[in-house]
Amino acid sequence: MRTRLALAAALLLAASHPAQAGEKVWISLGDAALAQLQKLAVAAQPQASVVPAARLLGDVRDLRAPENVHLVEVDEDQLLQLSGRVHEDLKRCGGFMFHPSKSAGLDALKALQSPTRPQAALAATRPSYVIDQQAVINPMLSQMQASNIGQTIVDLSNYTNRYYTTSGGVNASNWLKSRWTTIANGRSDITVEQFTHASWAQKSVILTIKGTDNGNEVVVLGAHLDSINQSGTSETTRAPGADDDASGVASLTEILRTLVAGNYKPRRTIKLMAYAAEEVGLRGSAEIAKSFANAGTNVVGVMQLDMTNYKGAANDIYIFTDYTDSQQNTFVTNLISTYLPTLKVGTDRCGYACSDHASWNAQGYATSMPFESSFSADNPYIHTVNDTYANTGSQADHSLKFARMALAYAVELGSDGPGTPPPTDKTETFSGSLTLNQTKSFGPFKVKAGGTIKASTTGTGDIDLYVKLGAVPTTSSYGCKSDGSTATESCSLNVTVNSDGYVLLKGYSAGNYKLTVVYRPQ
Repeated sequence: MRTRLALAAALLLAASHPAQAGEKVWISLGDAALAQLQKLAVAAQPQASVVPAARLLGDVRDLRAPENVHLVEVDEDQLLQLSGRVHEDLKRCGGFMFHPSKSAGLDALKALQSPTRPQAALAATRPSYVIDQQAVINPMLSQMQASNIGQTIVDLSNYTNRYYTTSGGVNASNWLKSRWTTIANGRSDITVEQFTHASWAQKSVILTIKGTDNGNEVVVLGAHLDSINQSGTSETTRAPGADDDASGVASLTEILRTLVAGNYKPRRTIKLMAYAAEEVGLRGSAEIAKSFANAGTNVVGVMQLDMTNYKGAANDIYIFTDYTDSQQNTFVTNLISTYLPTLKVGTDRCGYACSDHASWNAQGYATSMPFESSFSADNPYIHTVNDTYANTGSQADHSLKFARMALAYAVELGSDGPGTPPPTDKTETFSGSLTLNQTKSFGPFKVKAGGTIKASTTGTGDIDLYVKLGAVPTTSSYGCKSDGSTATESCSLNVTVNSDGYVLLKGYSAGNYKLTVVYRPQ
């Protein structure tokens, strides 16, 4: 409560003593954020407004009315106050996107109206979204450590601030480049570079793991490097940004450490990105996404990790459905149920331009934004001096969930691509007869992770069927069974690691059988 009162007082003071008019800039923002802006600057009037296309707005069952999006020219000095009001009054982050010119802003609004993705990304490959890398991913998940994530959060939040124009912001970028380079440990297929932005000092950091045979297809995982304090932006203003968004960068860093330790080499190229200047209108990610679109880069999927360490609501992970890709969101949800089945998953909407995934979405790429809480219950300390590691309990257990989920995303997409043969099941059949109480076993069937083993029988008499992984089943020890009153039986097992499968038949009464076993071979 004291934090919120202090913040409200600071915003009131800023409103009653406005800064001198600075450089005029163009931003786009939704209805609610526009209303907040007009409390600060009554003269701020939209120069253009559009209704976003239905493809951008998420679940059609969500009855909330969609926001219009507006293009407005404002004093850059007002953006800090706008960010504060959006966070305090709307319980949202950001909510606006910077544009380098009026024409660029008009182009962005025009793209929002299109029922199809922008032309630059229409040719981007749509992945198969098959989940079949359990044998690779599960051992790596067990190696990931919350303590490693926590240490990176501490290291980044030790900078006085990481605001995009400050020396702290520059130094944090340099530190992260060095850190990622050290973790890469001289691997020739991994490069680390900084993306220079002409209009400000802080650089984005991009790590690339070159794909082995489908390297022209790219998987992007991002977080933002900068931090902000709504009360000021000077060199000495403290803005630790532990959750927003050192936690996301730290999650990426643990993913990198684990991939390198496991000597993982993807088929597709994987890029980890720490964006500059997110807090002032998604500027860093916008320039990068635009450069990829202009180059015709085949980005097959983008995931954004913006705040991962504050569990403010009942579910563990919330998938934002607006300004994201519904098919990829389904894939992410399936990844969680496969690899992290104990986690609870919810959905929410975060509105226009709430984080860097919006920059990629604007260029037509498939994006997802898994978040640490429902949006209305996000971390109340962000954008203040109190966004510290201590205020998330001095632990990173919640971030570990996101790091594991995002690693599964990277490896499943990174291991796929054109030329990957579709999974092919093998069918084996057996026939014979059984006398009363006679048993007969079959196997081993070498079953590949990610598939199933299904056994079924037809015939005469009454036959019972048992299936097990790792050992021959018995009538009291099995993975599944089917023991109806006829010879027509069927049961199947999911296979999470490469396994030997076995089948047992028992004659409950004498009869003939035909056994069919279908499985994905190793």
